[in-house]
Amino acid sequence: MTKKLCGTNYPASICFIVVNEFCERFSYYGMKAVLTLYFLTYLHWDKDLSTAVYHAFSSLCYFTPILGALIADSWLGKFKTIIYLSIVYVIGHVVKSVGAIPTVGNSSVHIALSMLGLILIAFGTGGIKPCVAAFGGDQFDEEHGSERQKFFSIFYMSINAGSLLSTVITPILRGDVQCFGGDCYALAFGVPAVLMIVALVVFTAGSVLYKRNPPQGNILLEVCNCIGFAIKNRWRRWKYDPQRKHWLDWAEENYSKRLIEEIKMVLRVLMLYIPLPMFWALFDQQGSRWTLQATRMNMAFGNTFVIKPDQMQMLNALLILLFVPIFDLIIYPLVGLCRINITPLRKMATGMIFAALAFGAATLVEVNVVKTVVDPAPARSCLLQVFNLAKANVSLKIPGSDLFPEPIQYLQDPSKYESLPLEASSKELKIQVTFNGKTSECNHSFEEQKAYSLILYPDTTTGIQCKHVSAPNSWFSFLFQMFFFLFISSFMYLLPPGRYPRVSCSLQSDQCSDFGLGLLDFGASYTVILMEESGKIVAHKMEDVSANDVHIAWQIPQYVLITIGEVMFSITGLEFSYSQAPANMKSVLQAGWLLTVAFGNVIVLIVAEGAGLEQWKEFLLFAVLLLAVCIIFSIMAYFYTYVDPDQLDKIYLKDSGKEGNDDDDDNRKKKTDDLHLNKTGKGTRL
Repeated sequence: MTKKLCGTNYPASICFIVVNEFCERFSYYGMKAVLTLYFLTYLHWDKDLSTAVYHAFSSLCYFTPILGALIADSWLGKFKTIIYLSIVYVIGHVVKSVGAIPTVGNSSVHIALSMLGLILIAFGTGGIKPCVAAFGGDQFDEEHGSERQKFFSIFYMSINAGSLLSTVITPILRGDVQCFGGDCYALAFGVPAVLMIVALVVFTAGSVLYKRNPPQGNILLEVCNCIGFAIKNRWRRWKYDPQRKHWLDWAEENYSKRLIEEIKMVLRVLMLYIPLPMFWALFDQQGSRWTLQATRMNMAFGNTFVIKPDQMQMLNALLILLFVPIFDLIIYPLVGLCRINITPLRKMATGMIFAALAFGAATLVEVNVVKTVVDPAPARSCLLQVFNLAKANVSLKIPGSDLFPEPIQYLQDPSKYESLPLEASSKELKIQVTFNGKTSECNHSFEEQKAYSLILYPDTTTGIQCKHVSAPNSWFSFLFQMFFFLFISSFMYLLPPGRYPRVSCSLQSDQCSDFGLGLLDFGASYTVILMEESGKIVAHKMEDVSANDVHIAWQIPQYVLITIGEVMFSITGLEFSYSQAPANMKSVLQAGWLLTVAFGNVIVLIVAEGAGLEQWKEFLLFAVLLLAVCIIFSIMAYFYTYVDPDQLDKIYLKDSGKEGNDDDDDNRKKKTDDLHLNKTGKGTRL
């Protein structure tokens, strides 16, 4: 007897399943929220490689559900599959967290542990994805269909709750908690690992209450076998057998006509799936390209609150909870009142258009963002700016370069970093400095892809001296993390944005006079020169890199548009697919749907690594591609004829109950034999 909740028809076991799903989704989305910035700032990969690996991982997470379904339905059953793959999942999280500890090995070890952890996580999350919801549905008796439907609503609410909370919390753990001298990625990955351990413990704790159905064979495998047999049989016999109406009819010798008709219905829907990966190629860039865009924007809301760039993803989870009831209760009924026939396929096409508009909005934002961002120096070049602390104009001549043609004035604030060609990975340059009519040389070594500040200051012996200071390797990464460089002599400090009207200093054993730095703006980089004037220390502030003047709030429209697209495309697409397939084929369509997500991420991987476009051009390319795919999908949808899968049941029920001649009996016997062959898997009729 199944234990119920408080006298209701709800099995007590579903509590453990819902809590398990909440914790698992928290662990997955929490880890994934900080993943791109982890690649960029911890592993020091460039943005294209970071994006490619992020989407390779996402793609693997949607390929592995096929494997999980096969294991559950054909071998272990859902309960054991969830337990065993959750253990793999936990191990992946632990390995990933250890890889984020700087003191564990070198960079190669960190990369190896990170990749191993991500692979294990992909097999874990993907393997249990098709099992948990179905296992929850198995807990209900057939007569409690309405309770089962409400359970699925609660189940998917727990998914969104876990996603929303994790995308808010884990970026805080990453950025606001400092460990090992920087962002605490070990903690940001460790907390999701703990949540996954909790998910496994909670699910195991309910094991005595679960109703467990034994493995009954995998319909997806049966469908693949039927299709494979039809192709093989047609190839062998098409020359001397009469032609058949449909190529699948060549499987009639070994499979029932009912199964063949059901596969035909499924294939008609799967044909419509072919253009769909392009939507997911755009949608899943919220955690990669859009997050990278956010790092170069002003994230301060007033003087008190600063949002993290990887927290912006929570807008999607928040908006989906808001938009689903609005569309179901308000927008769709209003459109219906206007006598507009909004079929599921039309909704999906409209969703594609909204996703394309979202990337159009992202393009406009990107065009404005790049105006205030200093790109790192290309290969065989470095960045250079010059500060003149001598009390007269100074002329500079660098061999092989025409930089700085005009004299540099005293305490002149450089307008920007200049790109200095080196023609090698490193080079020693003899820089000629002319001061008060005298020319002297400064010898300095410069390395490619670094930023340097050349400081010219007076000297009683030679007249003028020069010293160059390089920013650290992660200079641009720190800019992305809303810090500001404060160059004082050859020292560098990181300060949060804000106003600094009074700063104390000390000079050896003596206390300096207080001085003000004024506003240190968001995303800017400053050099502050401390000079002694009339017995006092005076600060001269130079702006190396302009502040990010594009506010992160400008990303909100693109998140609104992409979420509207998701509501109209994803939710409608699943409903359409389920309505167009027989009951026992819904798992096949679920597998096909997940594969569209996987292939969508593969598209991003290819474009990120192969296209080499500027970011705004890449956004525009994706928008145009999706609009083109939308046109193709709309043409395919125009010629699609909606069917009622229940009619198939009525036909075969009527056929099995009618009285007829001996030929009819033979036909029915043949169907029974075919069904028996399908269930047992024995015998081959050629």
